[in-house]
Amino acid sequence: MKTSFSRVATVVALALAVVAPAAHAQAKEGSFVVRLRALHLDSANKDTTGLGLSINNKTFPELDISYFITPNIAAELILTYPQKHTLYSNGNEIGTLKHLPPTLTVQYHLPMGDFRPYAGLGLNATNFSDVQFSPAVVSALHPNVKRMSYGAAAQIGADYAIGGGWLLNFDVKKVQIKTKVYSGTTEAGTFKVDPLLVSVGFGKRF
Repeated sequence: MKTSFSRVATVVALALAVVAPAAHAQAKEGSFVVRLRALHLDSANKDTTGLGLSINNKTFPELDISYFITPNIAAELILTYPQKHTLYSNGNEIGTLKHLPPTLTVQYHLPMGDFRPYAGLGLNATNFSDVQFSPAVVSALHPNVKRMSYGAAAQIGADYAIGGGWLLNFDVKKVQIKTKVYSGTTEAGTFKVDPLLVSVGFGKRF
């Protein structure tokens, strides 16, 4: 019995010797990560109105803030400023709109030394604002769109530690964004942006 107890104690002591430095290193890294990324939005442009609606793709800056609840699980809030898009019908410009798409995801991070891949799932709430149509379109259709959209978000990405708490980051997200389109008070169909968001940038852990 004493021999078995001694063996168990030895194994536990060795495990603690391995885990303790890693836990200490995680604690020293801090719980917050702030990233600034260049993001490219590639819209799916799925339209059921029969008008061939689409918006332009574009690249713009994105800020995100992550909080590590545990060494492996983090919540990330993804922010930007309202993005202005040109709205097309069958390739012809018919107006403009802005959308603000804050997104919250919960991620699982897999530490692999300096390389730290992750995957996340979350929710997106998009506000469409400053919707403007050309005078001819207004006269013919009296169009409008629903101003709020709620949908799921999924992401994969990776951080690479480059020293001093600084990180290189690569991230890909797929987000559900859609709006109902109206002609007067009649619903004409649904326009889905559903963008693929590809971004690269730098981060700092605090």
